[in-house]
Amino acid sequence: MPAGRGRGRKLQAPQQRAQAGRIHSWKTTAILDPDISHGNGNGEIYFNGVRLLVESPEISVSASRGSSVTLPCHFHYEPEPSAPRRTRVKWSWLPANTVSAPVSLQALAMETEVMVAMGNRHRSYGSFKGRVRLRRSAPGDMSLVINGLQLNDTGRYRCEVIDGLEDESVTVDLEMRGVVFPCFSQKGRYLFNFFEAKQACKDQEATLATFEQLFTAWDEGLDWCNAGWLADGTVQYPITAPRDGCGGDDLAPGLRNYGQRHRLLHHYDAFCFSASVKGTVYFLKHHTKLNFTEAVQACASDGSQIAKVGQMYAAWRLMGLDRCDAGWLADGSVRYPITKARANCGPPKPGVRSFGFPPLSLKFAVYCYR
Repeated sequence: MPAGRGRGRKLQAPQQRAQAGRIHSWKTTAILDPDISHGNGNGEIYFNGVRLLVESPEISVSASRGSSVTLPCHFHYEPEPSAPRRTRVKWSWLPANTVSAPVSLQALAMETEVMVAMGNRHRSYGSFKGRVRLRRSAPGDMSLVINGLQLNDTGRYRCEVIDGLEDESVTVDLEMRGVVFPCFSQKGRYLFNFFEAKQACKDQEATLATFEQLFTAWDEGLDWCNAGWLADGTVQYPITAPRDGCGGDDLAPGLRNYGQRHRLLHHYDAFCFSASVKGTVYFLKHHTKLNFTEAVQACASDGSQIAKVGQMYAAWRLMGLDRCDAGWLADGSVRYPITKARANCGPPKPGVRSFGFPPLSLKFAVYCYR
């Protein structure tokens, strides 16, 4: 792995995972407008309270890009009222890069409306318009169904049930199944400010990784000794084998955290997140090796396009792409994917091997995407 660049300031230990960016409410209750039962003749009135309960059996749901997912939310009353009550449900969303723990009032103000429904009437908003509906599989079921999942749909969703002046809610986190990979400029290390890092990931069919996504990747074995931007504006890097130059060999494994950096003035690499792709990444069998320009043309002649880095990582991790042949990718790098480590195919662990950014005139194979 590349040599490290400095000592991280803070260690994220494994046991912190449950607390990192996640504070959830499994059940909330409210006492609704009480029913007056009778008086005692002395001006005192007794009430029979009805409680509204809003619950979710899952605090976190994961899904694949392009698929459909259901975020569970149910409500009921205790005791059940004798007559139907008029309720309204509102689903809202806090993007993954703004989720904090605990959720602050400022974060709540940043929530975006997804859908509002009352009875048979409903309305969806923004990028969710036409992609969301309520499941309504049983009385009280207000679970949200999202179709055609997009990379940016990750985050915390709030199901709020409103009855008169009372409203109670529960939150569910949506995570995307995918893979985190480091990304750096063709010109060298530590050249991206935050916005350039964000664009670099987008160019490779990916997004800047969230803290939780990087933590999961570290937990699954990602070790990378170069600091990179995350979606929340922090700069971190994952270390599974502590060593000099990577925060020091006296620190436990974990995420080395530089904290918040100036998004314009400071420069680092990036950690990108790529989810599954709808198409196929494949090794193009060609009778000769190709320079970069020829590689681009060869994919086009085959009815496809040269594969992007994020597409290769997703195909390697999620579809088992395995090929011990180095080939060009769209960013001008040369890589190959290995799911079953073996002799003469790089290190003894699975991964996407990289030759870096060789001169574009050199000859290699090519990986295409269709």
